Amino acid sequence: MKKKSIPREGMEPLFRKISELTRMQRIATCVGVVVVLVGLCGYFLFLPKYQRINDLREDIKSAEQELEITKAKAARYPAVKKEHEAAQASFELAARALPDKEEIPSLLTGISQAGKASGLKFLLFAPQKENVKDFYAEIPVKMELSGGYHDLGAFYDRLARISRIVNVSDFSVSSDSGGPLRISCTAVTYKFIDQPAEKDANQKKKKR
Repeated sequence: MKKKSIPREGMEPLFRKISELTRMQRIATCVGVVVVLVGLCGYFLFLPKYQRINDLREDIKSAEQELEITKAKAARYPAVKKEHEAAQASFELAARALPDKEEIPSLLTGISQAGKASGLKFLLFAPQKENVKDFYAEIPVKMELSGGYHDLGAFYDRLARISRIVNVSDFSVSSDSGGPLRISCTAVTYKFIDQPAEKDANQKKKKR
């Protein structure tokens, strides 16, 4: 197969124009051609690689930042674990101070006996509806009693000695001239709610 050759006649005008250029013009033309070739090589060959290098640098920077965050979390792990253990211990301590459902009747009986043992007379002892919170329920008991100041002080002292939590609120005192004190208050005790057990019971009821 014969190679096609460029006709010499077609190249002569170009050679003639080049020969007519001065030396400085030829040098400038050569420099311009070299600059264009270098620019094209840089654009098509080096620029994509340069962009790839920048992308890799950004990836490395992002990975280093994530590594620093992970290191910071790892450094805080012992402290977080200690805080969790302390919170768990506090929760267990509070749970032990809250009676179970089965203990509530005896606890209410204990409050009533504390009042009678202190010399107070119960005019009203009415447990109210439970107020359910997160993992416990409040059990308010409205009370009206009559007696003397010393009897009232002894009653509060006995309540404070009960191993379970009992708070007294809505306290008011009135008295007739020369008569015993009439005390009105609400004693609030608490019980622990075993939520998982209650959920299982509800699920069993639904299945039935």
